[in-house]
Amino acid sequence: MRYELTKATAQRLAGEAVRRGASAAEVFMKRRKEFAVSVRLGDVEKVKEAIDQTLGLRVLIDGQQASVSCSDFSEDVVLQVLGEAIELARATSPDESAGLPEASEMASELPDLDLFDEEIERLPTEKKIDMALAAERAAQDYSERIINFDGGGLDTASSTIVLANSLGFAGEYQRTLISLAAVPVAADDQGRLQRDYWYDMRRRLDELAEPEAIGRMAAERTLRKLNGRSVPTQSVPVVFDPLMAASLLGHLFEGLSGEAIFRRSSFLVDQLGESIASPRLTVVDDGLKKGGLGSRPFDGEGLPTRRTVLIRDGILESYLLNSYTARKLGLRSTGNAARGLVGAPSVNAGNLTIEAGTHTPAEIIGAVTRGLYLTEMIGQGVNIVTGDYSRSAGGLWIENGELTFPVQGVTIAGNLKEMLRAVEMVGNDLNFRSQVVAPTLLIGRMTISA
Repeated sequence: MRYELTKATAQRLAGEAVRRGASAAEVFMKRRKEFAVSVRLGDVEKVKEAIDQTLGLRVLIDGQQASVSCSDFSEDVVLQVLGEAIELARATSPDESAGLPEASEMASELPDLDLFDEEIERLPTEKKIDMALAAERAAQDYSERIINFDGGGLDTASSTIVLANSLGFAGEYQRTLISLAAVPVAADDQGRLQRDYWYDMRRRLDELAEPEAIGRMAAERTLRKLNGRSVPTQSVPVVFDPLMAASLLGHLFEGLSGEAIFRRSSFLVDQLGESIASPRLTVVDDGLKKGGLGSRPFDGEGLPTRRTVLIRDGILESYLLNSYTARKLGLRSTGNAARGLVGAPSVNAGNLTIEAGTHTPAEIIGAVTRGLYLTEMIGQGVNIVTGDYSRSAGGLWIENGELTFPVQGVTIAGNLKEMLRAVEMVGNDLNFRSQVVAPTLLIGRMTISA
């Protein structure tokens, strides 16, 4: 006998774990179909298609817990794995904060968040290849300086997610994903090479940008990096383009995660209710956004997802929490548990966003007399405990409100606490092509060093 990937199967296995001695159990099941095509210089380099299904089981015995997984759904294998999980749990040290959420907190209604598009599933392989080639061709046709490509292509995925636990919760949803990217390489007059990229990623095919638009933007971004140079060490305003602002928001997420807060390894510990940022800054996590790349009807523990304001007009209102971190902090979960096949649930964002402001990117750049328009960062260099921030960077130099020449080989440095307070302008160019998104930001002063 083979188990089917259904809510009934997940419920049955959770109940079986309890019958075998677990005090609580949670079953996660996933089926995923993936397609990927990579192209280069008009040729198809690689086509990959894969279908798999997996099962993860977490059992708890009064604070002791263990998790196991398998991809074989035959009854003998699944029940053997279940027994192993029970034995492993008995061998672990107890954690009084470990456990499932309260039954009364479980999601009872599962909203339709428009996460699944049959058009993506029906898209023919030939059409997927044509779209990837069209994006590359548009980039190559944009300029004769585009001489090569360092990747690029199209990916699709469709999946079914099932979660059930021994408290009676059982939920299921489907989602699709399509992404398209181009990564051109350009040469300047001396033969020095530069690369950049552009992409789009959506839940629905009709919301994806046209391949030609993606290719042209990728070419523009690559060409503007040619003939870059360094600048002297100085303190100036820095304009973060939307991708760089999203990277900054990603670091802020690390500091807002309950995992960092209860371990007291974040610069935002004990800051609830305090002013931590410019009053121009509002940060929201919304797991219920229709068609959002981070949306889902329930989190990795079966709790309802929700819209949470983390920072409102510069005031810290909430951390991001799952049940475990909420217990550690004496708070309530924000519905941000993320579940993998094995391990206890972690904390993850839904759709994490800096809310759009009123200024166009041109207005923000025009407000800077002398500074850097930041378009690229390389490597690490952020300490979430202290907030210290230092990263290798590149972009375009701003002089009298105009973009003048490309900048390379510099480092930008500051402190996240000071950077958040120094946000002077927020753009209106919010685009939900990722799970973590932000508009253009102007930070009043940072150190740039050669």
